[in-house]
Amino acid sequence: MGEYALLYILFAPFVGALALIFVSNRQPLLVRSIAASAAFVSLIASLYIFYGYDPGQGGFQFVQKYEWSRQLGIALYLGVDGIATPLVLASSILLFAGIFVSWHIKDRAKEFYIWLLILAAATIGVFMSLDLFFLYFFYEMSVIPMYLLLGMWGSHTKKYLEMTDPEGLKQRDSVGFIFNFASNSKEYAAMKLVLFLSAFAVVALMGILLIYKFSGLNTFDILVLREQAKLMNIPVLGTTLDKIIWVLVFFGFASIAPLWPLHSWSPVGHAAAPAATSMLHAGVLMKLGHFSIIRVAFEILPETTRELMPIAAVLCMFSIIYGGFVAFYAKDTKYVIGYSSSSHMGYVFLGMAALNYISLSGAVIYMFAHAMATGMLFAMAGWVYDQTHSRDIPSLGGLSNKMPFVSACFIVACMASIGMPGTVNFIAEIMIIVGSWNKYPIQVIVAMLGIVLTLAYLFKMMRGLFYGPMNQKYSHAHDAVSTVDRLPLLMMIIISIGFGIFPMHLYDVVRSGVDPLVARITQVVPVARTGEGFGVKGEAAVTEQPSIPMVANKPIPRLSEISRGGRE
Repeated sequence: MGEYALLYILFAPFVGALALIFVSNRQPLLVRSIAASAAFVSLIASLYIFYGYDPGQGGFQFVQKYEWSRQLGIALYLGVDGIATPLVLASSILLFAGIFVSWHIKDRAKEFYIWLLILAAATIGVFMSLDLFFLYFFYEMSVIPMYLLLGMWGSHTKKYLEMTDPEGLKQRDSVGFIFNFASNSKEYAAMKLVLFLSAFAVVALMGILLIYKFSGLNTFDILVLREQAKLMNIPVLGTTLDKIIWVLVFFGFASIAPLWPLHSWSPVGHAAAPAATSMLHAGVLMKLGHFSIIRVAFEILPETTRELMPIAAVLCMFSIIYGGFVAFYAKDTKYVIGYSSSSHMGYVFLGMAALNYISLSGAVIYMFAHAMATGMLFAMAGWVYDQTHSRDIPSLGGLSNKMPFVSACFIVACMASIGMPGTVNFIAEIMIIVGSWNKYPIQVIVAMLGIVLTLAYLFKMMRGLFYGPMNQKYSHAHDAVSTVDRLPLLMMIIISIGFGIFPMHLYDVVRSGVDPLVARITQVVPVARTGEGFGVKGEAAVTEQPSIPMVANKPIPRLSEISRGGRE
């Protein structure tokens, strides 16, 4: 598997989707088995690269490169570093869990699984791409499945169902209703998602094309561009080209993150999407924004990143507080979790803005941790909706009597989302807060208030769903009792707590990707080029060995060294 591990991860979902085309919906077990098998192959290969990745060597490993157009300088160039590896693993975990969360879908199950597999493969492709062309290609590919999954298998909100036209007839299928910006239909949510992401993706594309044009290198190779592109001090429109490119790339990709005020498409999309789609949406689709900013702006324009990243430090405060307050007052379970996700993505931007080893490592770990916690919350919100056909929190309550297992898992998911010690979220939040304090103390105080808000609205939702008197019209609801229903929840809980208790390898992997990047941006510690390393079976791997970062004239030890008795 070693030499072609990334190809297995990327193309297993595509092969599964292709195989499903030739299967009839009249064979539901075969449809589900093919989808689960494709996701399982991707998951096993992801675990292989995660534990096979060598933090000591660092750089990009498991590299595969296939020339696509020599004239245009485009290649299918795949590789993972310490930043991409945990995100690839998160995508594979949520895809596998999402297959089982959607096990009971009966309406065009084959088509649902096809688009779910393509969506996951597209996100994985972004995390693996070392070529700007294919990074953008996979980024845009993720929009198409999201539109179809929301528009075909999504659900309307309570407000939508109450809306009528003057004749008292539902406006469900009218084109005008889709563009009614006061509406809450699944069609509106799907259209808004596509318009937002496509429009800002074009903005990011403009930045990518400017890099390609003015670098003079005739290549989309990110590793070549980061070493040789000279985009500084080219005067354009009263400023310099590098600043224009950085702003285009940052705000183009920040919309999917989603960063305030470009966030409004995301909670609506969460509310309308089926459970598995919401899991992938919140777990990995939103991280495409942060990751693409790191891969393009941080890698290729490090000096400009150091100069302009305070923009993110300002906007992230609004994301954290605004998302938290709206989540507190929301009455729809998916709106609460959706705005919670928007709020929590502000923590990632804060860690990125501080631009030091601790904060950026915490931001990357938080992306992985948030994927597990939010995946659990959306999976259980989907289960409650399937059983009660309601997401209206005030009308629910007392469901713990009918769903003891789901309610117990919900408590664990809330604890993880809050950042309770013993979960990987706690480690990530502490690193972001500690790493950002010296540079952005006001933002850190806001972030701490955001944690208090998180506790408030998640506990409020948990009480509203599972405790208090139960509405008797939901007495038919039942718990998740089968292995198929319990497996995805148990898997995400074990991963969240497991990495919270034993974070050493995750930390070392992430630091191996963060250290050279921060060294390039801050220029405090020079990056020593030690030549070409080798990946699997002769594949060239880009290797960077930064000097050991120092704090107070003492080297920062890796977590594995601390656990063996090293002293900080």
